[in-house]
Amino acid sequence: MNDKKPAKLVDDRCKKGLMALVVVLVYAADQLSKAVVERTMELGQRIEVIDGFFRWFYILNPGAAFSFGEGHTWVFTLIQSVAVLIVIVALVRSRALWWILSLATLLGGILGNLTDRLFRPPGFGTGHVVDFISVGNFAIFNIADAAICCAMVGVILLTLVGLKLDGSYETKAEKA
Repeated sequence: MNDKKPAKLVDDRCKKGLMALVVVLVYAADQLSKAVVERTMELGQRIEVIDGFFRWFYILNPGAAFSFGEGHTWVFTLIQSVAVLIVIVALVRSRALWWILSLATLLGGILGNLTDRLFRPPGFGTGHVVDFISVGNFAIFNIADAAICCAMVGVILLTLVGLKLDGSYETKAEKA
């Protein structure tokens, strides 16, 4: 017997609205922030916000995280396209509130970076992603990247606690 408190479930009508709201908010925040950076900063420009720790730093990233795979941008476009389909399928199957929030955030982030890859120079499917948030000596990223990372933390936590997409919890027999 499972003694965990039941997960909060979302009915289909509310689910569609919640999914759309979260995806649109993440996507819009990402694309609007990139547009502002492109209009107000020069490529390579740095603006210190918190000296030595946090800055705006406008770059174009042809690769993945940490500029990995710069010569294979089209591969990341394909991976992101497949990821969009997988996340949509998982969203359609989900009923648990926390899964819906995590997956919708993930979808909004993936769509934000995929839009850059598809429609920014140098060409369709090989576009460079606008990055502009720089924290310490860590990395330079954007709102879509942050959304993807936060969503993946949520997915990992939900998986660790055994919450399924449908709102039920894994039984001890399923975990074994």
